[in-house]
Amino acid sequence: MKWYIFIISILISFSCNLTRTPSGEDQWIKPWPENSFYWQYKGEPVLLLGGTQTDNLFQKDYLETHLDSLQAFGGNYIRNTMSDRDPGDHRAFARNSDGKYDLNRWNDEYWNRFENMLRLAIEHDIIVQIEVWDRFDHSRDEWLTNPYNPGNNINYTYAESMFDTLYPESAVRNLQPFFFTVPELDNNEVLLNYQNAYVKKILSISLEYDNVLYCIDNETSGAVEWATYWEEFIRENSAGKDIYITQMWDSWDLTSDEHKRTLDYPERYRYIDISQNSHVAGRANWDNAQYVFTYIEGNPRPVNSTKIYGADIFERWLHRGITTDHAVQTFFRNILGGFASSRFHRPPAGLGMNQLAINSIRTIRKIEEYVKMWDISPRMDLLDSPEDNLAYLSAREGEKYVIYFTGPGSVQLDLRGHNGEFVVRRISVENAEWGRPEKITGGSMTELKADSKGGSFAVITKR
Repeated sequence: MKWYIFIISILISFSCNLTRTPSGEDQWIKPWPENSFYWQYKGEPVLLLGGTQTDNLFQKDYLETHLDSLQAFGGNYIRNTMSDRDPGDHRAFARNSDGKYDLNRWNDEYWNRFENMLRLAIEHDIIVQIEVWDRFDHSRDEWLTNPYNPGNNINYTYAESMFDTLYPESAVRNLQPFFFTVPELDNNEVLLNYQNAYVKKILSISLEYDNVLYCIDNETSGAVEWATYWEEFIRENSAGKDIYITQMWDSWDLTSDEHKRTLDYPERYRYIDISQNSHVAGRANWDNAQYVFTYIEGNPRPVNSTKIYGADIFERWLHRGITTDHAVQTFFRNILGGFASSRFHRPPAGLGMNQLAINSIRTIRKIEEYVKMWDISPRMDLLDSPEDNLAYLSAREGEKYVIYFTGPGSVQLDLRGHNGEFVVRRISVENAEWGRPEKITGGSMTELKADSKGGSFAVITKR
């Protein structure tokens, strides 16, 4: 009977290994070792998709229901700016009886909401990309009520802090001394001490959670010294946890020197965010992103897009083609192009969580039932299209192909050298529903047509 008991013990051990969940560091969000362009979470590769109605969800009372909805249609990714500039937002600092802020005392409501957001996100298997600083919090009208404004706190004067009473210019111009405090720039120790304490407070909470990515600024045109200081500070105060930090530069030109500040330093910026590429429409949007992937192929890292611009109701950008159609197309171009994350920006400048955004995410999740994005790569060389922006292809040649059609039209897919039958499954973006499968025969250039005005996919797999 000893041999029988031995066999049973082996089977039990094997069964336990199959069902064992990852623990410790394996739980953290990190690049997937088998394909470092993608993220891994809880030991498994994961594609991050999202769309929410605001960028600082921790401030909102509808947080939990919003995350419920996001999870229900396949979303697993949110952006969280630490911003407090919207009416009704809670501030990070406590107020005295005279109404002035004390930068040495925290407002528990702000920080409790932040931790509650991280807790709820991890319960929903949602990854949070935090942006520590947002330049739009500190200029124009927002500066008038800002706790760091010397007129609003008890901690320093205008002369001591090097601040002015007004900063009426757009934050895009980067004229605010708030973003020059580090030793290599203004060495403003008065303010920097409070900034350091604020970031340490963020980390004291966020480091307890395994679903957090860090971005230093929102679309900054700031000095490289500012970014370098905060990357080092966050990393040095990470309590030994292996965390992932990036900087989001403002330039729409991904070939610019500004973006090389992250592209050239993989040891410092361990993932990349090129959300600003969504200011670029059409085929150039794809080509610019592919430039980045080619540039970093020697040091592959996840490439994120935490906000995709475009909505017909945002008239200011319509003349540049940053429309609703552009937002949807960019979302899908990102995914077929190899991005690790793709998220619709909040209204009015993005689609947020409207029905079209929901159906876009659902469409990708349905495609994942047949093809995982980390199993394919961009192969526009296998596609003959009459128009630059009609169709995009990612494939594992001879096995699986995913074609995104931005609208109606036809293309030629190169199946030469790959004989046998393939199954074509089509799904419309407008309703996220599959059509009836078709069969095609390989071995030649094969025509594929699409007739959906709102965009569609053809998913082709070898039988």
